[in-house]
Amino acid sequence: MRTLIQQIAAIPLMALMATSAWSHGPGHGPGGGNGSPPREVVGYFTSWGIYARNFKVKDLVAQGGVPAVTTINYAFGNVQPAQAGGAGPVVCQLGDAYADVERAWAAEESVDGQAVDASQQLRGNFQQLLALKRAYPGTKVLIALGGWNGSKWFSDAALTAESRSALVTSCIDLFIKGRTDGSTTGNGPAAGVFDGIDIDWEYPAAEGAEGNTVRPEDTRNFTLLLQEFRRQLDAIDPQLRLTIAAPAGPQTAAKIELAEVARSLDFINVMAYDLHGAWESTTNHQAALAPNPNDPARAQKLSVVETVGRYLQAGVPAHKIVVGAPLYSRGWTGVTNAQRGLYQAATGIPAGTYEAGIEDYQTLQAKPGFTRYWDAHARAAWLFDGTTFWTFDDAQTLREKARFVKLARLRGMMFWELSGDGGELVRAVGDELSR
Repeated sequence: MRTLIQQIAAIPLMALMATSAWSHGPGHGPGGGNGSPPREVVGYFTSWGIYARNFKVKDLVAQGGVPAVTTINYAFGNVQPAQAGGAGPVVCQLGDAYADVERAWAAEESVDGQAVDASQQLRGNFQQLLALKRAYPGTKVLIALGGWNGSKWFSDAALTAESRSALVTSCIDLFIKGRTDGSTTGNGPAAGVFDGIDIDWEYPAAEGAEGNTVRPEDTRNFTLLLQEFRRQLDAIDPQLRLTIAAPAGPQTAAKIELAEVARSLDFINVMAYDLHGAWESTTNHQAALAPNPNDPARAQKLSVVETVGRYLQAGVPAHKIVVGAPLYSRGWTGVTNAQRGLYQAATGIPAGTYEAGIEDYQTLQAKPGFTRYWDAHARAAWLFDGTTFWTFDDAQTLREKARFVKLARLRGMMFWELSGDGGELVRAVGDELSR
């Protein structure tokens, strides 16, 4: 293990790339091999994507995202008190009932070409995901719980054995047993949609979104909560999956008992993006694969290679690490026109499709007047037009990350989120991991 850690965390990436293992190392392919678990390509599918972005489950199929994506994490289920005003136990609830289980589909919108109307008990994205699984039976679908804006109540839910049991039972009833109709016995209409649960608590014992409850004891309670999820899932079917989304930042990750939680999990989706962004006044790469010695923020040690090294050093097995990558870019404007905009002072935030300073990959490619540049140290790309700077992952960047995953014998890669791509990037990663 120590040799692998040294390769990843200490040896310059260019030296790794010169080895035959980097460029031509054997891949295990979608079915695994050499006794290792199958490699994963995980993609988050957002419930709200069907609105302004008009991104449907059928589009994921039409763009070739499936079968390249092996696991779909549906974002998000809610974790909140059972009663309005914060009363009652913290339980799982639908994140958006209309998008999840109520929306009807015309035949041309549907994965299988069949219209779905009010006469059918299950509709919405859940029904379409079930149709996708029937067409692609190897695809797994997990319900993702929480997220940046949905983690307020995790600390309360994890606080006691009783509160942990109540949350897990409710999540299994709603999402695994599929009781979306309010039934209390047997399987409900959404049974069979989800193959497990992905916990996105951002973050245990550390600040996330404003207003979150944070306690020092979250660190231990998070471990105990995952053990309770694993226990109850195993009681139904040990093949049901349990995963988490976990932070790249060293201070935040240090609040998690990584080696111990890994024992309860199938794998960990490391959010190795948002490493830099417009909350800073200097341009940088938001998801650099490797460190650049010229980076003015070098002391933070924020790169994929260093992040993975920290997880390995903490005792997480390589086959339980999935490297996250963004299907969106982050930007700055008012950038000093020197060094092609990299590591330069900025005065503002450009407009974006998601929000100010955030643009999806597809839209970014259509912006006129920009030139693409490549950082040979960081193995990262950016666009610059003399005043506006966008950091992003493209096919070249992601193929190099996939080669790193193979070299380090990691589990796979993860994307946030699938509507930003158009299929090109997830197909590139799926192809590279299967070589």
